[in-house]
Amino acid sequence: MTTSVERAPAAQQAVPFTAKERWVLVVASAWLVIGLQLDAYAHATTPELETFWTPWHGVLYSGIAASGFTLLWIMRSRLPSIPTYQSLLALPNALRLPLAGMAALLVGGGMDTLWHNVFGIERDMEIFVSPSHEFIILGMVLVAMGPALMQATLPGRRLGAGGGWLVGISVLFAVLPVHIYSLHASAIGFRHLGMGNGDEPIPIFSPDAQLVHGYLFSTVLLLLPLIVIGRRWALPLGLPTALIAIPALLMHLMFDSEDAWWPALTLAAAAVVLEAGFRIANRFVRLPVNARWILLGLLAPPLAWGSVLIVGKIEEGSVGFNIHIVSGLLLYTALTGAATVLVARSVQYLQAE
Repeated sequence: MTTSVERAPAAQQAVPFTAKERWVLVVASAWLVIGLQLDAYAHATTPELETFWTPWHGVLYSGIAASGFTLLWIMRSRLPSIPTYQSLLALPNALRLPLAGMAALLVGGGMDTLWHNVFGIERDMEIFVSPSHEFIILGMVLVAMGPALMQATLPGRRLGAGGGWLVGISVLFAVLPVHIYSLHASAIGFRHLGMGNGDEPIPIFSPDAQLVHGYLFSTVLLLLPLIVIGRRWALPLGLPTALIAIPALLMHLMFDSEDAWWPALTLAAAAVVLEAGFRIANRFVRLPVNARWILLGLLAPPLAWGSVLIVGKIEEGSVGFNIHIVSGLLLYTALTGAATVLVARSVQYLQAE
């Protein structure tokens, strides 16, 4: 028994994505996400911002328009002259997912304008739970994933230089909105130290407790893109480092630039060392692929976050946490990393076509 999607004309699904189409969508999605970064920075540095009509919103919403027109341009040779519901469903996943993201952007953008006019500009925690913002972030992620999904329709398990750059940029712009939107539960973008002196009890409901959860969420968010890319291709040299170091540095620049740079720089340096170490180890220690990924999940998070805590001890004289919190926290990140690997590598693979 076949579905209407399976019965779609073969020519419609056989049209390959060109390099030009992939790179134009990269530029459009970059425009979109940079608009979000500018808007987030403006709200972080200008709390009294009380108008919807700002230059930053102009960049953001023009980025939505640019992404929409780009997707229409890419669809031009993949739909009949009179599109139908069935012909839209027959589009490859590499195009359907960005189109779903554009739909979310249009809904969120329309809601956002109305929401701000009726209820005012969100502040602080309100920014991260506003319904219109949730649609916008979801849409950005799906649109920015588009170029990488289109690259995945090509045969082969290795990325050339151009493909590596394209996938890296696409995934970077897909994860940046999530990093920004999850600032309330993140271990990057603000100080990595506790509020106490290391000896005082840490209250259950406190910034310290929130930070502990932030380490776990950030562990998942930093690892997941690497695992997903690694299921389709061999990871290009430098890509793991870039997907950890660049978000860390950008989060600090946007939200914590007046404070010392050592937390972000330490995490970036740890990413460089860990990638080099794992690549060298893979040359001398032959293990099954899944075993290598599980070891990465177990070892990389506690080593990276432990480096940040050690530098914090050197720079500040205390990590702010006692031995119980530090040791348990690092064990938690190791278990979280391993669990992320097991789940992400077990989920049924979604074909890009």
